[in-house]
Amino acid sequence: MSENKGNMPLGADNSLTPSEDSEMSHVIAVVSGKGGVGKSTVTALLAVELAKRGYKVGILDADLTGASIPYLFGLQGLLKVTEKGLLEPMKTAQFGIKVVSIALVMENPEMAVIWRGPLLSKAIQQFWTDVDWGELDYLLVDMPPGTSDVPLTVMQMLPLDGVVVVTSPQDMARSVVKKAYHMANQLQVPVLGLVENMSYVTCPHCGERFSIFGQKPLTEAAQEFNVQVCVELPVDPQLAELTDQGNIEQITVATSSSLKELVDALETLN
Repeated sequence: MSENKGNMPLGADNSLTPSEDSEMSHVIAVVSGKGGVGKSTVTALLAVELAKRGYKVGILDADLTGASIPYLFGLQGLLKVTEKGLLEPMKTAQFGIKVVSIALVMENPEMAVIWRGPLLSKAIQQFWTDVDWGELDYLLVDMPPGTSDVPLTVMQMLPLDGVVVVTSPQDMARSVVKKAYHMANQLQVPVLGLVENMSYVTCPHCGERFSIFGQKPLTEAAQEFNVQVCVELPVDPQLAELTDQGNIEQITVATSSSLKELVDALETLN
C-alpha cells in the first residue's frame, strides 16, 4: 500500500462487514472542508429527494461531535435494540428514512461528545457493523468537516461509491474544500458531485438572483476538481423554517428542484 508524505496509508480496504441483516446497494459520503456550509442539510435533502423517487434510504450520522441529522428530521428518543443485539435505526415520519446518530444513543443528546480520535473511529465502525440497516438502496454518510480520523475511517473502511462535496460561495470556503477533494482523490474515492450551498437568494417580487456571498462561477471549481455534476442551492427561507421545525421532509420545489441533476447522477449508479 502506497503512502503519502505524511506516512498516511492510502486507498480503501473496505474491511468492515455490515451486520448479516444489512444490505446496502450504494454508500455515499457527504463531505466538506469546513463547518458551516450546510453539509448536513444537503445530506438530508439528498435523502429526501431519493426517498421521493421511491428508494429505500438511510443516513449514518458520522458527525459525532456535531450531530444534527436527528434535529433536521425532528427525531427524538433512543434507538431500540433488536433481539440480535443490534441497533435499530429510527425512521423519519414522512418517508421512513432510516437514521442512526450518536444523538439517538445518548441519554442527554445535548451533552458534548469529548472523545479522542480512536474512540470516534470505533463508534463509526459500530454504526456500520452493529446496526440492523436492513435493505437500503442508498446509505448516505454525513461526515464531520475536515480531513481527520472519522473521514479517514469512513473513506478507508466503508465501500463508498463516492463522495459529494459541499461548499459555499466564499473564497475561504472554496479554498478549504480543496482539502476534502484532495483527501478523496488520495484515497481513491470518486467525487460524484459538487454542491454550492447558499449560492444566491431570489427576490420574491421580481425573481432576480442576488449573490449575497460573492459571485465566482462554480464551473471554475468544478473544472479544477474535474467534477461533472455541480449544483447551486439558493438561500431558501422556507428551508430555514422547516429545518428549525424538524420538518425538512416537507421541503417543496424551490430548493429540491436545484438538486435534480445531482440526484439524477446518483441514480445512474444503479
